[in-house]
Amino acid sequence: MNAHNLLQTPIDYLKGVGPNRADLLRKELGIHTYQDLIHLFPNRYLDKTRYYKLKDLQQNSAEVQIIGKIVHLKTVEQKRGKRLVADFIDETGKMELVWFRGQKWVRESIRLNTPYVIFGKVNWFNGSFSMPHPEMELLEEHEKSLRTAMQPIYPSTDKLSKAGITNRVINKLMQQLFIETGGKFYDTLSEEIKAELKLISRAKALFNIHFPESAELLSRAQFRLKFEELYYIQLQLLVKNMLQKKRIKGFIFEQIGNNFSEFYKEHLPFNLTGAQKRVIKEIRSDLGSGAQMNRLLQGDVGSGKTIVALMSMLIALDNGFQACLMAPTEILSVQHYQGLVELCKELELSIFILTGSTKTSKRREIHEKLENGEIDILIGTHALLEDKVKFKNLGLAIIDEQHRFGVAQRAKLWKKNVLPPHILVMTATPIPRTLAMSLYGDLDVSVIDELPPGRQEIKTVHRYDSNRLKVFKFLRDEIAKGRQVYIVYPLIQESATMDYKDLMDGYESVVREFPMPDFQISIVHGQMKPADKDYEMERFVKGETQIMVATTVIEVGVNVPNASVMIIESAERFGLSQLHQLRGRVGRGAEQSYCILMTGHKLSEDAKTRLQTMVGTSDGFEIAEVDLKLRGPGDLMGTQQSGVLNLKIADIVKDSQILQSARYYAKQTLTKDPELKAPENKMINFTFLQLRTNKNIWNYIS
Repeated sequence: MNAHNLLQTPIDYLKGVGPNRADLLRKELGIHTYQDLIHLFPNRYLDKTRYYKLKDLQQNSAEVQIIGKIVHLKTVEQKRGKRLVADFIDETGKMELVWFRGQKWVRESIRLNTPYVIFGKVNWFNGSFSMPHPEMELLEEHEKSLRTAMQPIYPSTDKLSKAGITNRVINKLMQQLFIETGGKFYDTLSEEIKAELKLISRAKALFNIHFPESAELLSRAQFRLKFEELYYIQLQLLVKNMLQKKRIKGFIFEQIGNNFSEFYKEHLPFNLTGAQKRVIKEIRSDLGSGAQMNRLLQGDVGSGKTIVALMSMLIALDNGFQACLMAPTEILSVQHYQGLVELCKELELSIFILTGSTKTSKRREIHEKLENGEIDILIGTHALLEDKVKFKNLGLAIIDEQHRFGVAQRAKLWKKNVLPPHILVMTATPIPRTLAMSLYGDLDVSVIDELPPGRQEIKTVHRYDSNRLKVFKFLRDEIAKGRQVYIVYPLIQESATMDYKDLMDGYESVVREFPMPDFQISIVHGQMKPADKDYEMERFVKGETQIMVATTVIEVGVNVPNASVMIIESAERFGLSQLHQLRGRVGRGAEQSYCILMTGHKLSEDAKTRLQTMVGTSDGFEIAEVDLKLRGPGDLMGTQQSGVLNLKIADIVKDSQILQSARYYAKQTLTKDPELKAPENKMINFTFLQLRTNKNIWNYIS
């Protein structure tokens, strides 16, 4: 029986498991077969095989031991309580040991300038290593005791520990597994990839991830297994994209007709930027290729995605098709509608809008005109997905802010036609490249990365509450120039009453500083009736009020070109992407705009990083990268999509370099051999086919 088939054996049959243990391993860790067990990777390692010199420390997840002396102790005040910090040296360097608890005992028991053996996990931060709460033993004591090799520490749960399935037991089972399989695992990558990246064999990687022979081999084993996991995920996404292009035929838009040409030559409100021209070219080539377009268009707030969307729709109309644009909220739909009607006023087009609040009689008219082809462009919310909405021939569907629509909703748009329409997905939420590669790896991505001419960069500053009077004076000066101002308060859902109080206190202090009749102030918050909100918004849009005090209702899509100052109160309570979106509400006119981040003096490290990032850059992608590092992938995309990234060993934030390399090699493989039929790709093809039947990437790579 070969090792591959052996790995499909139920875990119950492994010597030392038995029915009770098997049951617990299945329930607690999802381990059903030998294969699942071999892919239970350790979280970390205890390395008691060697003594490290400080200059030889590696940035990996191993715990290490070091011989050296403590030469100095000090107490450092921090936000909550204090920490005890020791300078620890050996003949090659120096690092800090840190204690947050039990400081009195440590202080009293430590002997300065005496050789110790310390053991623990080192953290790498700002260019130096430190070790929190090390285990410590005097060297002379240590030399009397017994020592063991580098030990893997496996993921576990309370139930397992209670049932006596300790780390030692799992380690024993793992040894048994290697004995029964003889440690023979076939390789899953081509010789070429292994040679180019100097990868160790799969069998050697699996052995060293569980029983590391050295720190270096452990690092190489981790690299090999991370690369493999990411390579196959990218291969899947790229194949899905290729098949889509092959299998899903799209309408061929060959004509560039009157609508497009006339608009381009005579009605463009401003010259297109290089980035816009590039993106339109990419879209045109998709639309003429005979395959269905599936493109993601990323562009920061205000980068001019609407013009690109309109010009794509005009191509569809020139070829005798209809187009639609779907947005997540009514306010945004209305704004798109007004924007497009204004842009197309010289063209003879019929543009309609359909939302939840469209009256029944109007609905009927729209349904009828849509089916007999009298409507060219339909804009709307989820209402477009209703079964009653039937197009005569929908050629292009544009979806704004994709992450608010599920995949199932996208599929509904497809069903409105014999052939699926071309799809363009737009987002102003910059998605870091690493995440885009994993979440939207099956879409082609276009990026608009320059702002239209005449747009000035928004000046962003951070001010403490104690500077409030200066900030108010600045506002008076701006209002005197005829500008308008937003003041935004955070919304912390847990306590609506507290939010409301914060907002009202803030509102009252603004009213005191900016009294009537010289100043008019609008207020908008979550507890108002929609009609009242709209009325207040309307006054601000028309310029009847100079200041808009609001909770984050205004985050999405309100366009007031005359508003030039955005003040964000308690800015430390906002996430980075939210701060960036709010800042994008100003700077829409030709005047210099400002974003002022107000905070108290007490700030967490994360909050400081967020504020520094905002002040330092207005590049949405750079901001998204920082956000991803701070929050992790699941949070950033909302939990519904983090399932895609259920990774066993790789981490798409920390291993972004490996991810880019994996995508590059997956592309290379498919470019040279799209069917994976070449003899050198035999194992890749076998693994890939297994992967498609077994959803979990590790179920078959053995």
